[in-house]
Amino acid sequence: MTGAHDAGVGRAFIEESRRQLTEDHLPRIARCVEKLTDDEIWWRPSAESNSVGNLLLHLAGNLRQWVVSGVGGEPDQRVRQAEFDERGPLPPGAAIGKLRTSVTDADRVLSTADPGALLTERMVQGRSVTGLYALYHAVEHFSMHTGQIILLTKMRKGDLGFYDLSGGVPKPQWRRPQR
Repeated sequence: MTGAHDAGVGRAFIEESRRQLTEDHLPRIARCVEKLTDDEIWWRPSAESNSVGNLLLHLAGNLRQWVVSGVGGEPDQRVRQAEFDERGPLPPGAAIGKLRTSVTDADRVLSTADPGALLTERMVQGRSVTGLYALYHAVEHFSMHTGQIILLTKMRKGDLGFYDLSGGVPKPQWRRPQR
């Protein structure tokens, strides 16, 4: 990236990525987990499907690999298959705790990320990708699995009350109050 405008666009992309992870996706996942029992967190609709617990571990590992390591340069210690092999239950709060820690660590990395380095190549999962690709992939991947967690939770609990529908305009109910 070159010039102040490009750096501004890069910074805006990083900040929007941080906002989506911390203010949109994680709070919705947390609401789902709060509504589920330990047994429901590890319930699978079929043998080939993942549980909410597996998805929590998978999101934590993926975000750590793509953002904390890939963008931030910290060591990659992910054991991907273990995320799917786990059958739980883990101690209460352990899986969501791992996810919260990964989101916090990714947010820390992104808070100081250089927008000019978004086009720098780096190795993630054995592939050479730009920082832009790594961050875009991580947020998109997080969003997709957030939707799966919401669906699995709705299958067990019904409506999750994410929106206030009074007044004709849906108002998000999972976000922190706007500043």
